[in-house]
Amino acid sequence: MTAHPDESNCECHWGSAEELARLKVADAELDPDLLRRTWQAIDWSDHASVLRRILPQLTSALVSGHVAPTTGLEDVGRCFALGNWQQWPVEQAAAVEEFLQAWWMYALNDPHPTVPPSELLVLLAEATGSLSRWLSTWESLENPVADRHLVTAAEQWEYDLLADELPWYAWENQEEMRVELTAWLVRRAPSRLRSRGASEELQHRMRLLGLTGPARWTDPHWPGHRY
Repeated sequence: MTAHPDESNCECHWGSAEELARLKVADAELDPDLLRRTWQAIDWSDHASVLRRILPQLTSALVSGHVAPTTGLEDVGRCFALGNWQQWPVEQAAAVEEFLQAWWMYALNDPHPTVPPSELLVLLAEATGSLSRWLSTWESLENPVADRHLVTAAEQWEYDLLADELPWYAWENQEEMRVELTAWLVRRAPSRLRSRGASEELQHRMRLLGLTGPARWTDPHWPGHRY
């Protein structure tokens, strides 16, 4: 695949005419910096064509851990979303869906994944505009590895969630995702955290997510977070 023949971008802020020309040649490998600038740019006139052009190399770089956004993987997820990949021809959209599902399942079952599930979930949520399917997959995997990943994720997310904030900046549906993630942790995390020896402090913080207002911050186990 190639970028649209008439695609353009700012030479001052994105890159040179020679670099742009490489996007219009199929299968020409991009150097890591050009790949980064290409997926980070949000002002392509035909973002879908650009995404299709870089997707084979981008997915390889993602899985191998060679993509390191300055903020978080939500930026990569937005690149997918801006490409409207779910509206592509059936076979193309199915290939992207299969990749995302396979990567998620692999990460959840790998004791030491290159991209931890707590970070990968952010990319998946932004790429698809949904948390439900990814949380459902995690919930279905009742094994020690998936549970340990849940402990790590809960440790990373509790500070923001106790302030009623999503632990990442969502492109859209931020509040809906926060509510869904919080409810899922309150409902599904406690027993799995206990079974994996999570600290009492973390278990109490998951319980506190089910409380609101003064009931939360006047609880004797409120961690004293300052926001």
